[in-house]
Amino acid sequence: MPEGPSLVIAKENMLAFIGKKVTDAKGNAKIDKSLLVNQTITDIRTWGKHLLICFKTFSVRVHFLMFGTYLVNERKPSSLRLSLKFKKGELNFYTCSVRLITDPLDEVYDFSSDVLNEHWNARKAAYKLRADPIRSVCDILLDQNIFAGAGNIIKNEVLFRIRVHPKSIVGKLPAKKKSELIREARKYSFDFLAWKRNFELRKHWQIYTKKTCPRDHNPVTKEYLGTGKRRTFFCNQCQILYD
Repeated sequence: MPEGPSLVIAKENMLAFIGKKVTDAKGNAKIDKSLLVNQTITDIRTWGKHLLICFKTFSVRVHFLMFGTYLVNERKPSSLRLSLKFKKGELNFYTCSVRLITDPLDEVYDFSSDVLNEHWNARKAAYKLRADPIRSVCDILLDQNIFAGAGNIIKNEVLFRIRVHPKSIVGKLPAKKKSELIREARKYSFDFLAWKRNFELRKHWQIYTKKTCPRDHNPVTKEYLGTGKRRTFFCNQCQILYD
Protein backbone atom coordinates (compact mmCIF):
# COMPACT_ATOMS: atom_id res chain seq x y z
CA MET A 1 0.00 0.00 0.00
CA PRO A 2 1.54 3.38 -0.97
CA GLU A 3 2.32 5.51 2.07
CA GLY A 4 1.81 9.25 2.43
CA PRO A 5 5.15 10.30 0.89
CA SER A 6 4.40 8.29 -2.27
CA LEU A 7 1.08 10.12 -2.56
CA VAL A 8 2.85 13.47 -2.31
CA ILE A 9 5.11 12.42 -5.19
CA ALA A 10 2.06 11.31 -7.19
CA LYS A 11 0.55 14.75 -6.64
CA GLU A 12 3.76 16.42 -7.77
CA ASN A 13 3.75 14.31 -10.94
CA MET A 14 0.22 15.51 -11.74
CA LEU A 15 0.51 19.23 -10.98
CA ALA A 16 0.76 20.08 -14.69
CA PHE A 17 -2.91 19.12 -15.07
CA ILE A 18 -4.16 21.85 -12.73
CA GLY A 19 -6.13 24.29 -14.87
CA LYS A 20 -6.69 21.67 -17.58
CA LYS A 21 -10.12 20.55 -18.76
CA VAL A 22 -11.12 16.88 -18.87
CA THR A 23 -12.13 15.96 -22.41
CA ASP A 24 -13.02 12.34 -21.69
CA ALA A 25 -13.35 10.02 -18.69
CA LYS A 26 -13.43 6.23 -18.89
CA GLY A 27 -12.84 3.16 -16.75
CA ASN A 28 -14.71 0.73 -14.55
CA ALA A 29 -14.88 2.99 -11.49
CA LYS A 30 -18.40 2.98 -10.08
CA ILE A 31 -18.93 6.72 -10.38
CA ASP A 32 -20.78 8.83 -12.94
CA LYS A 33 -17.81 9.57 -15.17
CA SER A 34 -19.86 11.90 -17.37
CA LEU A 35 -19.75 14.40 -14.49
CA LEU A 36 -16.00 14.80 -15.06
CA VAL A 37 -16.17 15.66 -18.76
CA ASN A 38 -15.62 19.38 -19.50
CA GLN A 39 -14.70 19.99 -15.86
CA THR A 40 -11.41 21.77 -15.05
CA ILE A 41 -9.03 20.54 -12.36
CA THR A 42 -8.67 23.31 -9.79
CA ASP A 43 -6.19 21.63 -7.44
CA ILE A 44 -4.57 18.32 -6.52
CA ARG A 45 -4.19 17.55 -2.83
CA THR A 46 -3.37 14.64 -0.58
CA TRP A 47 -4.55 13.53 2.82
CA GLY A 48 -2.68 10.56 4.18
CA LYS A 49 -3.04 7.82 1.60
CA HIS A 50 -5.77 9.62 -0.38
CA LEU A 51 -5.10 11.45 -3.63
CA LEU A 52 -7.66 14.22 -4.13
CA ILE A 53 -8.31 15.61 -7.61
CA CYS A 54 -10.31 18.78 -7.11
CA PHE A 55 -12.89 20.34 -9.38
CA LYS A 56 -15.11 23.37 -8.80
CA THR A 57 -17.99 21.62 -7.03
CA PHE A 58 -16.62 18.17 -6.20
CA SER A 59 -13.45 16.12 -5.85
CA VAL A 60 -12.34 12.69 -6.99
CA ARG A 61 -10.79 10.62 -4.21
CA VAL A 62 -8.34 7.93 -5.25
CA HIS A 63 -7.20 5.34 -2.70
CA PHE A 64 -4.54 2.97 -4.05
CA LEU A 65 -5.37 0.15 -1.62
CA MET A 66 -2.65 -2.54 -1.55
CA PHE A 67 -1.65 -2.72 -5.22
CA GLY A 68 -2.98 0.41 -6.92
CA THR A 69 -0.90 2.29 -9.48
CA TYR A 70 -1.10 5.33 -11.75
CA LEU A 71 0.53 6.43 -14.99
CA VAL A 72 0.91 9.94 -16.40
CA ASN A 73 0.68 10.12 -20.20
CA GLU A 74 1.13 6.34 -20.42
CA ARG A 75 -1.01 3.23 -20.29
CA LYS A 76 -0.46 -0.42 -19.45
CA PRO A 77 -2.37 -3.53 -20.58
CA SER A 78 -4.50 -3.74 -17.45
CA SER A 79 -8.10 -2.91 -16.69
CA LEU A 80 -8.48 0.83 -16.22
CA ARG A 81 -10.21 1.96 -13.05
CA LEU A 82 -10.28 5.57 -14.22
CA SER A 83 -8.76 7.39 -17.18
CA LEU A 84 -8.90 11.17 -17.46
CA LYS A 85 -8.01 12.54 -20.88
CA PHE A 86 -7.09 16.13 -21.62
CA LYS A 87 -6.35 18.05 -24.80
CA LYS A 88 -2.73 17.19 -24.15
CA GLY A 89 -2.05 14.24 -21.89
CA GLU A 90 -3.90 11.79 -19.68
CA LEU A 91 -4.02 10.36 -16.15
CA ASN A 92 -4.63 6.65 -15.74
CA PHE A 93 -5.42 4.77 -12.52
CA TYR A 94 -5.39 1.01 -11.90
CA THR A 95 -6.47 -1.38 -9.11
CA CYS A 96 -7.63 1.42 -6.83
CA SER A 97 -10.76 2.77 -5.17
CA VAL A 98 -12.36 5.83 -6.76
CA ARG A 99 -15.09 7.92 -5.16
CA LEU A 100 -16.68 11.31 -5.64
CA ILE A 101 -16.71 13.78 -2.73
CA THR A 102 -19.23 16.60 -2.98
CA ASP A 103 -18.58 18.25 0.39
CA PRO A 104 -15.72 20.76 0.86
CA LEU A 105 -12.53 18.81 1.57
CA ASP A 106 -11.72 20.84 4.68
CA GLU A 107 -15.00 19.60 6.14
CA VAL A 108 -14.31 15.97 5.19
CA TYR A 109 -10.65 15.74 6.25
CA ASP A 110 -8.68 16.87 9.27
CA PHE A 111 -5.49 17.99 7.53
CA SER A 112 -3.83 18.62 10.90
CA SER A 113 -3.58 14.84 11.31
CA ASP A 114 -1.57 14.40 8.09
CA VAL A 115 2.10 13.88 9.02
CA LEU A 116 3.26 15.63 5.83
CA ASN A 117 0.81 18.49 5.83
CA GLU A 118 1.83 22.04 6.69
CA HIS A 119 -1.04 22.15 9.19
CA TRP A 120 0.16 19.05 11.11
CA ASN A 121 -0.63 19.45 14.80
CA ALA A 122 1.63 17.49 17.16
CA ARG A 123 -0.35 18.58 20.22
CA LYS A 124 -3.52 17.11 18.78
CA ALA A 125 -1.67 13.85 18.11
CA ALA A 126 -0.47 13.80 21.73
CA TYR A 127 -4.04 14.30 22.97
CA LYS A 128 -5.25 11.38 20.83
CA LEU A 129 -2.51 9.15 22.24
CA ARG A 130 -3.55 10.00 25.80
CA ALA A 131 -7.16 9.23 24.92
CA ASP A 132 -6.29 5.77 23.58
CA PRO A 133 -3.88 4.23 26.11
CA ILE A 134 -4.63 0.51 25.75
CA ARG A 135 -3.62 -0.07 22.14
CA SER A 136 -0.23 -1.28 20.97
CA VAL A 137 2.14 1.19 19.38
CA CYS A 138 2.23 -0.90 16.20
CA ASP A 139 -1.51 -0.24 15.79
CA ILE A 140 -1.49 3.40 16.87
CA LEU A 141 1.14 4.36 14.30
CA LEU A 142 -1.08 3.00 11.52
CA ASP A 143 -4.18 4.85 12.76
CA GLN A 144 -4.94 7.31 9.97
CA ASN A 145 -6.99 9.50 12.31
CA ILE A 146 -3.79 10.19 14.27
CA PHE A 147 -0.93 9.70 11.81
CA ALA A 148 -2.51 10.06 8.36
CA GLY A 149 -0.05 8.89 5.74
CA ALA A 150 1.98 6.62 8.00
CA GLY A 151 2.19 3.07 6.69
CA ASN A 152 3.94 -0.14 7.53
CA ILE A 153 7.43 0.94 6.51
CA ILE A 154 7.14 4.15 8.53
CA LYS A 155 5.81 2.17 11.50
CA ASN A 156 8.74 -0.23 11.52
CA GLU A 157 11.41 2.38 11.01
CA VAL A 158 10.02 4.88 13.54
CA LEU A 159 9.81 2.28 16.29
CA PHE A 160 13.37 1.19 15.56
CA ARG A 161 14.58 4.80 15.63
CA ILE A 162 13.08 5.46 19.04
CA ARG A 163 14.01 2.00 20.41
CA VAL A 164 10.45 0.96 21.24
CA HIS A 165 9.21 -2.62 20.87
CA PRO A 166 6.14 -2.83 18.59
CA LYS A 167 4.15 -4.80 21.19
CA SER A 168 4.46 -1.93 23.68
CA ILE A 169 1.24 -0.42 25.02
CA VAL A 170 0.70 3.27 24.35
CA GLY A 171 -0.32 4.09 27.91
CA LYS A 172 2.83 2.45 29.29
CA LEU A 173 5.20 4.58 27.27
CA PRO A 174 7.12 7.24 29.25
CA ALA A 175 6.14 10.79 28.29
CA LYS A 176 9.51 11.25 26.58
CA LYS A 177 8.91 8.22 24.38
CA LYS A 178 5.45 9.43 23.39
CA SER A 179 6.97 12.74 22.32
CA GLU A 180 9.65 10.90 20.35
CA LEU A 181 7.00 8.75 18.69
CA ILE A 182 5.09 11.80 17.48
CA ARG A 183 8.20 13.71 16.43
CA GLU A 184 9.80 10.82 14.55
CA ALA A 185 6.57 9.84 12.77
CA ARG A 186 6.69 13.22 11.06
CA LYS A 187 10.47 13.41 10.66
CA TYR A 188 10.79 9.93 9.16
CA SER A 189 7.92 10.68 6.77
CA PHE A 190 9.88 13.63 5.37
CA ASP A 191 13.04 11.51 5.20
CA PHE A 192 11.02 8.86 3.34
CA LEU A 193 9.81 11.53 0.92
CA ALA A 194 13.32 12.81 0.20
CA TRP A 195 14.73 9.30 -0.29
CA LYS A 196 11.80 8.28 -2.48
CA ARG A 197 12.31 11.31 -4.72
CA ASN A 198 15.94 10.25 -5.14
CA PHE A 199 15.03 6.58 -5.77
CA GLU A 200 17.05 5.47 -2.76
CA LEU A 201 14.48 4.60 -0.10
CA ARG A 202 15.43 0.93 0.30
CA LYS A 203 19.08 1.59 1.03
CA HIS A 204 18.10 3.67 4.07
CA TRP A 205 15.97 0.98 5.71
CA GLN A 206 17.41 0.13 9.13
CA ILE A 207 15.06 -2.62 10.31
CA TYR A 208 12.41 -3.19 7.62
CA THR A 209 13.05 -6.54 5.86
CA LYS A 210 16.42 -6.88 7.63
CA LYS A 211 17.86 -10.09 9.08
CA THR A 212 20.35 -8.52 11.50
CA CYS A 213 20.01 -5.47 13.74
CA PRO A 214 22.49 -2.78 12.64
CA ARG A 215 22.87 -1.55 16.24
CA ASP A 216 23.71 -4.69 18.19
CA HIS A 217 24.00 -7.30 15.40
CA ASN A 218 21.42 -9.61 16.96
CA PRO A 219 18.93 -11.48 14.74
CA VAL A 220 15.88 -9.42 13.74
CA THR A 221 12.49 -10.88 14.67
CA LYS A 222 9.72 -10.89 12.08
CA GLU A 223 6.10 -11.24 13.18
CA TYR A 224 2.67 -10.29 11.89
CA LEU A 225 1.36 -7.94 14.58
CA GLY A 226 -1.57 -5.71 15.40
CA THR A 227 -5.20 -5.92 14.44
CA GLY A 228 -4.26 -5.94 10.78
CA LYS A 229 -1.53 -8.58 11.23
CA ARG A 230 0.97 -6.39 9.41
CA ARG A 231 4.52 -7.53 8.77
CA THR A 232 6.70 -6.20 11.59
CA PHE A 233 10.47 -6.34 12.06
CA PHE A 234 12.10 -5.58 15.40
CA CYS A 235 15.08 -6.24 17.64
CA ASN A 236 14.31 -7.76 21.02
CA GLN A 237 17.63 -6.47 22.34
CA CYS A 238 17.56 -2.73 21.68
CA GLN A 239 13.81 -2.08 21.29
CA ILE A 240 12.33 -1.89 24.79
CA LEU A 241 8.98 -3.47 25.58
CA TYR A 242 6.70 -1.20 27.62
CA ASP A 243 3.78 -3.32 28.80
